[in-house]
Amino acid sequence: MIIYGVGLLALCTLVGVIIGDALGVLLGVPSNVGGVGIAMILLIFIRLSLEKRGLLHVETEKGVVFWGMMYIPVVVAMAAQQNVVSAITSGHMAVLAAICTVVVCTLTIAGLSRYKKGTPLPKEEITMTGIGEKAHG
Repeated sequence: MIIYGVGLLALCTLVGVIIGDALGVLLGVPSNVGGVGIAMILLIFIRLSLEKRGLLHVETEKGVVFWGMMYIPVVVAMAAQQNVVSAITSGHMAVLAAICTVVVCTLTIAGLSRYKKGTPLPKEEITMTGIGEKAHG
């Protein structure tokens, strides 16, 4: 069943790359525009949809989670490397935009973490059959 999770991730990646390439062509950019993000959002929506309908088996979800955790850091690192090279060769404005983005994101996260703390989520029991199943009793 884990292979189904891997297949679902591969399908989402393929669709994301196709849509990202099409967006690149439509926008006149000789690159994939947002393909990885589209793939991840598509994977999240499909996983939630299958889970809501009761069609997502625990083993399939493990495959999605495992490869999702492996996939995201690798792709982000590859994209970051390309963006840094482009930013350095493009001039000072790209570097300034990157620095401003980091500062704004840092301040936003700091502000949100201090903003109205609500009640904590209920504790979930970890069992051998699945992680995060609600405790009964």
